[in-house]
Amino acid sequence: MADQDKLFRFENLEVWQRAADLAFDLGIIADSIEERRRFRYAEQLRSAALSISNNIAEGSGSNSSAEFRNFLNFARRSTFECASMLSMFRRQKLVADQQARSLLLELNEISRMITALSRSLV
Repeated sequence: MADQDKLFRFENLEVWQRAADLAFDLGIIADSIEERRRFRYAEQLRSAALSISNNIAEGSGSNSSAEFRNFLNFARRSTFECASMLSMFRRQKLVADQQARSLLLELNEISRMITALSRSLV
């Protein structure tokens, strides 16, 4: 999408773009887990994954930096929730080790990006 086509502030944030991509990837894992009839696990993963990008987006519409930081805190906490779930899914052999490792590295990087964005807000 070209920059002039972007209507909302969050669409220009690399951290939101990466979080949205990650939510898509975690959604694929949720679909796989759902096929194994682990419906609650799948729904929880989808919810936590979407919470990252959604809280970044919602916070970007805030009228104050303090309010935006609160939403970024929620987003960052959701990265930890996803990381915990992936770790558990790996233990249960619901996700391959290498796939989990790759996603955990991306979650860690997104978490760091959220922290940096939060600190940059005046």
